[in-house]
Amino acid sequence: MIDDAQMRLLALCTLRIEGKSVDWSLLARCALTGHLDSLCEGFIPEETAAARKALPLLRQGLAERPLREHFARVEAELEQASNVEAELVTVLDPEYPENLRTVTDLPPFLFYRGKLDYQADARSVAVVGTRNATDLGLSRARAVARELSEAGYTISSGLARGVDTAAHRTALHFGRRTIAVIGTGITKCYPKENADLAEEIAEQGLIASQFWPSRPPGRDTFPRRNHVTSGISLGSVVIEASGTSGAKMQARVAAEQGRHVLLLQSLVDQQPWARKMVEDKRATVVANTEQMLEKLGSPVREAQAPPPTQLLFDAK
Repeated sequence: MIDDAQMRLLALCTLRIEGKSVDWSLLARCALTGHLDSLCEGFIPEETAAARKALPLLRQGLAERPLREHFARVEAELEQASNVEAELVTVLDPEYPENLRTVTDLPPFLFYRGKLDYQADARSVAVVGTRNATDLGLSRARAVARELSEAGYTISSGLARGVDTAAHRTALHFGRRTIAVIGTGITKCYPKENADLAEEIAEQGLIASQFWPSRPPGRDTFPRRNHVTSGISLGSVVIEASGTSGAKMQARVAAEQGRHVLLLQSLVDQQPWARKMVEDKRATVVANTEQMLEKLGSPVREAQAPPPTQLLFDAK
């Protein structure tokens, strides 16, 4: 069961006008700062470009159908989540992951399987890389995951083939905690070959999804997944990644979120994008785990906050 505030927040996320949704991160930020009632009344307590774009969508959606008429969609999704024994946490809940609270692109909710661990997950580090990893890259991923987990960090990744799979399996092998942030709804698994791995993670760690439980994989879901994988972590360690890899995108996102971006020396030697990030001081090159631990021990920068809170009204 969920309470009225959670239901209203999720119902706001179902609003679609001519195929467009109100920015979910905007809804999350406003709800997190205590302005859920304002949203439900058609006001957005943030003066940003995103708010100006979202305001007419929000008001049109609420005018066409009362918010309560969207509850049935939410209940249907909750039932699908229940069918796989998944649970829900929202930005309104104290259990919502601490690290995600500090980024501006936070999701309003997560469906999850496994257990939330507020303290352990506050010390999570993403170990990511290409799906088409070399044998040497996989070996490096295993070593990094083992040594970081032995140092007390939770290993987060995206359940993809290659580096992600190696990082998750290594953490599980050594009895350490791992978080899989997936690019589908919580009722699905992609790639299907990792279904058994997903079950192991659900038993010993956490699988989290920012999408509706019924959501299939799509071209947009995996880039969006990178934002949560990064945001839930103190930093991202990139093992191997080409110029078109999703791991490169995660490195960029992590830098924008104020997270530590740690690039292996071997990656920087081989990839121009990695060298550019280091040259621009958006990332740190690391040659060993000791250097990673030293960097991770320093404070993360908070993501740039939205401008001061102010209710937006229609211009007259």
